[in-house]
Amino acid sequence: MEETTKPAKNFVDVQNEAIQVIQTVYDPEIPVNIYELGLIYEVNVNNDLDIEIIMSLTSPFCPAAQSMPAEIKEKLLTIEGVNNVEVKITFDPAWSQDLMSESAKLQLGFL
Repeated sequence: MEETTKPAKNFVDVQNEAIQVIQTVYDPEIPVNIYELGLIYEVNVNNDLDIEIIMSLTSPFCPAAQSMPAEIKEKLLTIEGVNNVEVKITFDPAWSQDLMSESAKLQLGFL
């Protein structure tokens, strides 16, 4: 009986899985996931399956400024094949409601 092996994940697979994982992280003050809120600016995955997240916060004084990046990193490290995760916070450009998905705007009553 031949042993079948799953093909190795590539960076596109990991990027798609990372986005799915990020959609399970919520801003503690807003009942919408941070991806739909537009807080995630970039999800970069290299050929070594290291992930770099460039994100913002709704405010520089966000109470989740420490816990949210740590939660993202912890969850992304559970993806099979991922070696390293770095979460970088930026306020350039500043987050605004314009970055929210239509779904998030609808859910929060902005549409």
